[in-house]
Order: sequence, then structure tokens, then C-alpha cells
Amino acid sequence: MARSHIPDVEETRMRLTPALLAACSLAACSSGLPPAADNTTNAASTAEINQTAPAATERAAGNSQLEPLNPPAPGQPGGLPDDRTPVSEAKFTPDSAQGAANVVQTYYALIESGRYDQAWALWSDDGKASGDDASTFAARFAPYSEYHANIGAPGQIEAGAGQRYVTVPVQVYARIKATGKPFYQLGEVTLHRAGDIDGATPEQKAWHIRAIKFRDDPGKPAQ
Repeated sequence: MARSHIPDVEETRMRLTPALLAACSLAACSSGLPPAADNTTNAASTAEINQTAPAATERAAGNSQLEPLNPPAPGQPGGLPDDRTPVSEAKFTPDSAQGAANVVQTYYALIESGRYDQAWALWSDDGKASGDDASTFAARFAPYSEYHANIGAPGQIEAGAGQRYVTVPVQVYARIKATGKPFYQLGEVTLHRAGDIDGATPEQKAWHIRAIKFRDDPGKPAQ
């Protein structure tokens, strides 16, 4: 499974596979923040994760070999949808569903490289939709020694009242710094942009992250 990169400004082709849009080694979050790392089962099967990063309450074994990160495969419990429909390799436009998925790929690539301020800026309302300022947003990733994500193929664009929305599935696989243990979670990124309406600026017509929600993952290992 290949790691993703920060897409080049000249890159006009999204590499999609039937199961994955991209595989990127980056952080994922709800309202822009990492999900709880204690793997506690939530009451709801799908719930937006709060803004609190997990507490580091255990120390990782000093010299013990770390369990490898091995996220569930597509179609398996905890994995991304196993979509076997052939996906077009044609060029895409920034305002398309693939363009939205490219924003998600870029978001996670920026986080992996520690460029948190740029990742934060990909949220709607100049980052405010993340629920934090840039510095607090960056601090949410401190409890993890690794934080990665596989990005799935985007859904169909939904339109209404001059607005556009699309969702992109994401599979988080991370390592908790304090314990050295793996953490897996499945979620969905919602992106928004304005449609072709009078008065809309180019910035408003660009895809931005509106929300990221995670749901309970039966395939994740116990902490």
C-alpha cells in the first residue's frame, strides 16, 4: 500500500484504485482533531469525536518490539468500502468530487509533514470550522508518534441552495506515543463549497473541510 504525497501544484491526475482514492500517512480528526485514543466504544455507532486529544496515561515498553500498524483491508471490518467498480483515471477539475478528495489527501499529507497551520487552513471559515485556532489544532496531534490515513473514493456531489457537499471515507491508523500501541478508526470527511452563484469568490467556490466524523470500528485492537 503506497504512501501518499503532497500533490504537486501541476498534478492534474488523481490516482484512484477501486478501494482507495489514496493512501496517506497522516492525521485525521473530527472537527479537525484526532479521535480518542483509548478505543472506548461510543454509544452511537457514528458520532463526531470531541476536541480533546487522548491522555497519555501509560508508558510504552522501553525496548519491546512495537506491534506493526496493520489497518484492516478494504471490505473487512474496520476497512474502507471494497468498491470494485472501475474508477476513471481521467483528469479532474478542482470543483469535482475527485478535486474534493484531493483536498483530503493534501490535508493529511500536510499533517504528516508537520505543516499543521496549512492543514488547519483547509477547514471552512478560515479554519474556524475545526473548532480551534491554529496552535491548539496542532497540539492535538502531540499524543501520537505516528498518525496515518487511507483515503477512499469520494461519493456523489450533493447540491442545494447554491451549495455543494461531498463526503470522502477515511481510515485512520495511528500509534499512541505513550503506549506504543496501534489505533484504528473509520470515518468520513464532509467537504463544502459554494456553487456557481453570483457574488461567490474563488475561495468560496473551492472545497474546504466542513466536518470529519468517526464511527466505532469493530476491527480495531483493544488498548
